Amino acid sequence: MARPTPIDEEITLDPKRYIVSKTDTKGVIEYGNDYFVQISGYKESELIGQPHNIIRHPDMPRIVFKMMWDRIRNRENIFAIVKNLAKDGRYYWVVTEFETKVDPLTNEITGYTAFRKAAPKEAVKAIEPIYEKLIEIEAVGGMEASEKYLRGYLEERGVTYDEFVNDLIGNKGLFKAFFKLMKKMFG
Repeated sequence: MARPTPIDEEITLDPKRYIVSKTDTKGVIEYGNDYFVQISGYKESELIGQPHNIIRHPDMPRIVFKMMWDRIRNRENIFAIVKNLAKDGRYYWVVTEFETKVDPLTNEITGYTAFRKAAPKEAVKAIEPIYEKLIEIEAVGGMEASEKYLRGYLEERGVTYDEFVNDLIGNKGLFKAFFKLMKKMFG
């Protein structure tokens, strides 16, 4: 499936609605809730069986996805602020939390569930220049260089990645409560 050409038009997400998708261990979409299908602009049949990166916006640094995959493969949670690409080229910003699905008999990872909610405007405004810098660094020095920059950026501020994102999204308790509820519903 051809990737859409990005256009500079944002999709405004309903702050009361949520996006849920489930993938296998390789990131192939197995399920998307109705709001995910609606916002992505794809038909459900176009999403199922496709790699989740079908909605990856080129404004997203690769290092952010590497970090997310490293963490969820180690069964660690992570919050991330992500810019996604809809089928028509528009974009939307979300705060994402992941849950790793594990087979209770074999203890093997069987898949991942991503829970998303509209990202606060202040968080987007703060993260965009950082992502732009990371993309610029990746273009010249690759993902390893952008990872070093990101580590230095966080060390200079005396925070972990998780603390940094939690500070950006503000109401940490509200987001955590929301994601906890989503996990109960879709877990």
